[in-house]
Amino acid sequence: MARRSASKPDRSPSNSRSPAAVDVHVGARIRMRRRFLGLNQTALASALGLTFQQVQKYERGSNRVSASKLYDIARTLKVTISFFFEGLPNQIEAGEPDPTGQALHDFLTTPEGLELAEVFPRIGDPRMRRQLLEFARAVVEGGSARP
Repeated sequence: MARRSASKPDRSPSNSRSPAAVDVHVGARIRMRRRFLGLNQTALASALGLTFQQVQKYERGSNRVSASKLYDIARTLKVTISFFFEGLPNQIEAGEPDPTGQALHDFLTTPEGLELAEVFPRIGDPRMRRQLLEFARAVVEGGSARP
């Protein structure tokens, strides 16, 4: 009977040493939550008994987070372990991009996007929220935004 090999993580076909998509996603979620709480990498590293370089590698996805370390990170960042997998598109397995998930990820991993996400729901006037959205669209369409 032929023995099945364990499936390999989804890695870039051009570079077998590139991070797996799930590791990049988990790392981005760690970074997003850390920044949301106002922690720098050094503070998180200290709380976890790591170096800030290790935290950097986790956040980039270049080092995989072990189950026990993910548990420690979740406790430190006050989230459930499932938080790190939320928004992980099923398309990763099929190799198809998830444009909505990627856009949300890109938005929330910038300092300005995270801050905007915090304050936007507190704008009580729906017309003001709409005007802010229209302003952002005008900036993009006017060519002032970067691709």
